[in-house]
Amino acid sequence: MADKYVVGVDFGTLSGRALVVRVRDGAELGTAICAYRHGVIERELPATGVPLAPDWALQDPEDYLDVLRVAVPAAVRAAQVDPADIIGIATDFTACTVLPTTAEGTPLCRLPQFAGRPHAYPKLWKHHAAQPQADRVTAVAHELGEPWIGRYGGRISSEWEFAKGLQMLEEDPEIYAAAARFIEAADWIVWQLCGRETRNVCTAGYKGQHQDDAWPGRAYLTALNPGFADFVGKLAHPLSPLGGRAGGLTERAARWTGLRPGIAVAVGNVDAHVTAPAAQAVGEGQLLAVMGTSTCHVMNSDRLAEVPGMCGVVDGGIVSGSWGYEAGQSAVGDIFAWFADSAVPGHYREQAAARGQDTHAYLGDLAGRQRVGEHGLIALDWLGGNRSVLVDHDLSGVLVGLTLSTRPEDIYRALLEATAFGTRMIIETFNAAGVPVRELIVAGGLLKNPLLMQIYADVTGLPLSVLGSEQGPALGSAIHAAVAAGAYPDVRVASAAMGRVSNAAYLPDPGRVTAYDALYAEYRTLHDHFGRGGTQVLHRLRRIRNATRTEVATA
Repeated sequence: MADKYVVGVDFGTLSGRALVVRVRDGAELGTAICAYRHGVIERELPATGVPLAPDWALQDPEDYLDVLRVAVPAAVRAAQVDPADIIGIATDFTACTVLPTTAEGTPLCRLPQFAGRPHAYPKLWKHHAAQPQADRVTAVAHELGEPWIGRYGGRISSEWEFAKGLQMLEEDPEIYAAAARFIEAADWIVWQLCGRETRNVCTAGYKGQHQDDAWPGRAYLTALNPGFADFVGKLAHPLSPLGGRAGGLTERAARWTGLRPGIAVAVGNVDAHVTAPAAQAVGEGQLLAVMGTSTCHVMNSDRLAEVPGMCGVVDGGIVSGSWGYEAGQSAVGDIFAWFADSAVPGHYREQAAARGQDTHAYLGDLAGRQRVGEHGLIALDWLGGNRSVLVDHDLSGVLVGLTLSTRPEDIYRALLEATAFGTRMIIETFNAAGVPVRELIVAGGLLKNPLLMQIYADVTGLPLSVLGSEQGPALGSAIHAAVAAGAYPDVRVASAAMGRVSNAAYLPDPGRVTAYDALYAEYRTLHDHFGRGGTQVLHRLRRIRNATRTEVATA
């Protein structure tokens, strides 16, 4: 019998990637990337020049369709396979990335009358301007004793659906009224592929507070804002399990992609969660850290527990039959990129270039020569706020221990270590809640940094396994496409056949583990002082910054 193939499409923060995979063994045969023309819209709307306030992050949905038009056909050509042998396509997306649409699925930003209205555009996952609304979403839930709030560690993020929807209502009620749907981009792109609106259990559970087969009730919504009482109506739709078949590829989408009409289109998914099967991280206690611009931590467990400060626990949120836990760090790779781009002196760049290295590699070589603690620094990894376990996007970064002898490589290593300390904080919180972590598995672009990987093993004291693919989300999506097409009975079986992982690729060094224990104790002290009420200075600085920027933008 001839081999069959599937396509996985990973929609990231700045680009989308398509991957053609052989069904029987997960072999990756062809890939292509399409960069988003508009990237992340943070300063002003490209169509009109309308300025954006601080902490906004939008996108243009046409960029998502470009990925289908450009990357998918290019990946099929690169794979040199017959499109007639491709049996399914699946997608994953950053989350929570949400957009308001008409009842037919047309994004409101495409309507001429709304092109200049920021709330008509998709709000990217790292849109953090809804923090005041998130604080109220959390406070009212506790005031009313909403049973679902404990499933999210007691706090709701500004990144999620309810906070972003409430911000839309309060800042642009006309857009809110015009939005018949408020839909995750993960589900919107599937709608464009198969012509059928679906909602997946993953985003509904983690980003929409859907628990125990129910959404938050009307009384709760009204308490948030009387005009918000109808919000669930913009979200509600029968939920579909991961790996399910959303429908068949439409004629229009077939023309975009060059694939056969009618092939299976899988239910939408989230980039981090879909990576777990790719890394064969679907067992009890296997914590997968998908490390890129940010880090998302996901793990399956047979038991339900309320873990403080987690992003959520959802039945079937990663694979059916298990409780899926999610935590995260709002910025990781972005922190390293910020430092390399903005804070490294010119002569370091020249030395890196002379050695044929980029700035990161050069700094990594210098930092890797240091003993643990040699730089005398501790940093807090909150340059993008804190997603877990404090769930506070108004926090900001802290660096302690600077002297006149501090060098760029010292700060660079301290920032690497800070993100590892943040992950250890998450692991310890899981362990304390009775959901033990026994293995750390890493996926994402940052696994290419061996110094960073060894630091994570030494800081956490855990063996560190790594995904055996450079394209984890796209491979994970391809695994779901194979299940949706009927090639495997479920995601676990498909993962065993198509996923790949290098087990215990990095082992903790006992001496460095002990040294990092002492530094981590200092990190925890700073973490609790700046993040748990020892001082509110970071919040006050944020308010001053936002007020000043708003005055400048409106002047």
